Amino acid sequence: MSASESLMVPARNKTRQLMVGSVAVGGGAPVSVQSMCTTDTADAASTLEQILRFEEAGCEIVRVTVPKQAVLDSFQQICEQSPLPVVADIHFDYRLAIASLERGASAVRINPGNIGSMDKVDAVIDAAAQKDSVIRIGVNAGSLAAEYDERHDLELWEKLVASSVSFVEHFEARGFTNIVLSAKAHDVTTTVETYQALSRELPQIPLHLGITEAGTLRQGTVKSAAGLAILLAQGIGDTLRVSLTADPVEELHVGWEILQALGMRRRTPELISCPTCGRTEVDLIGIAQEVDERLSKMRLPISVAVMGCVVNGPGEARGADIGVACGKGQGLIFVEGQTVRKVSEGEIVEALFEEIDARFVQR
Repeated sequence: MSASESLMVPARNKTRQLMVGSVAVGGGAPVSVQSMCTTDTADAASTLEQILRFEEAGCEIVRVTVPKQAVLDSFQQICEQSPLPVVADIHFDYRLAIASLERGASAVRINPGNIGSMDKVDAVIDAAAQKDSVIRIGVNAGSLAAEYDERHDLELWEKLVASSVSFVEHFEARGFTNIVLSAKAHDVTTTVETYQALSRELPQIPLHLGITEAGTLRQGTVKSAAGLAILLAQGIGDTLRVSLTADPVEELHVGWEILQALGMRRRTPELISCPTCGRTEVDLIGIAQEVDERLSKMRLPISVAVMGCVVNGPGEARGADIGVACGKGQGLIFVEGQTVRKVSEGEIVEALFEEIDARFVQR
């Protein structure tokens, strides 16, 4: 197998397809990217403003918490005006899940383990069936049902799997199949083992991936990329959220970067840039950061290289669509490996984007 063949887009596990609003999940549909609002749901204007920011950053499904009855009016307004399908995030009170569906939620996320008795869970199932809506069963390591949490004969991942399987079997026994399943932990290895087992035991169920409570921007990005990339490369996962203690817009950027790095979806251009070394004679970090910032606002499936010296470019970046190889206070702009312009250091970024605009934007 050649190197290029080994990096082919991973074959996806063929789960059941369902619709969350207008977004297809499962059944070979593209892996969708989600985030969750951090605003007060009672403040519909602020929540909708954040949703618009999410949409600009590539969010396809948004989750909104419904913690109490008092926010239901504003939640309905959010559902009516949101450009994205809205998932109601529910804990403890099954009545809030039912009310959220009545107010326009495209789906509800519940953890049956903290909703209470199964007759309350059944009431949510019946309400979702009546609306032909979706339920995401969300099982988390920190909120396992007592009958699994207190078992000492099982590893944590086994508890997550056993709990998840029992809930799915209960839902399906009632004839309800509009199910997305998540089973998360903050530990990467536990999460990976859990989802690998679920994909074997419940191959029909669309899986929502994530490393829960992953941490702040840097650590959370690394943990999420490590765990999600393993699963996605194995064909596991139908939708994802990167959970960060940061501006939730960053979750969307990271989620897309993971999918792009695996060749599964592309939304913005790929930046190829070399590490600096003693041969570098320009402000390569500053140039690369400025190029990256401008590329993040473009919707072009191209690769752009920013290389620090003649050793690394354009030779090592000849596969890039366009790029710059820098020398002493200057840069050579190249397109598909062929030099087209020489410019001074201060002109590099503008010259690069002039060529991108002329050669790619107007195609």
